[in-house]
Amino acid sequence: MMRLGLVTAAIVLVLDQITKWLVLDLVMQPPRVIEVTSFFNFVMVWNQGVSFGMFAHEAELVRWALIAVSLAITGFLVNWLRKADKSLVALALGMVIGGAIGNVVDRLRFGAVADFLDFHLLGYHWPAFNVADAGITVGVVLLICDSLFGRRDAAETAK
Repeated sequence: MMRLGLVTAAIVLVLDQITKWLVLDLVMQPPRVIEVTSFFNFVMVWNQGVSFGMFAHEAELVRWALIAVSLAITGFLVNWLRKADKSLVALALGMVIGGAIGNVVDRLRFGAVADFLDFHLLGYHWPAFNVADAGITVGVVLLICDSLFGRRDAAETAK
């Protein structure tokens, strides 16, 4: 399970950094809004805070605090990954780990996280995000699904 989780983390990290490089160096030169569809745009947002830009007012202090917290959480998740006994859990943990490291790389390189995927539909607008954020979100959803339904399946199999 450790190998699956670490390979997944590496894939998420590499995809995140490649897409950020493409957007920063090629697509957003100059920075602008690029309407791709009626519900999706490329934008350039530098997130100095946490989710939805919260706590961005103390940018430098928050930057280093978020790096430390992210690395501590990543250490906890790697330890959890060592004990994982299901592929779904290893995959989910790998997605969260890869996404967390991807955003740490941004904070170290740029002082903020580069967000560029912008979805909106029926008057609702989701804050801009990136591949790392998507990996974290999907990984957390998979962990929640496993916690809600995985144990029941395991208990039913044991009967």
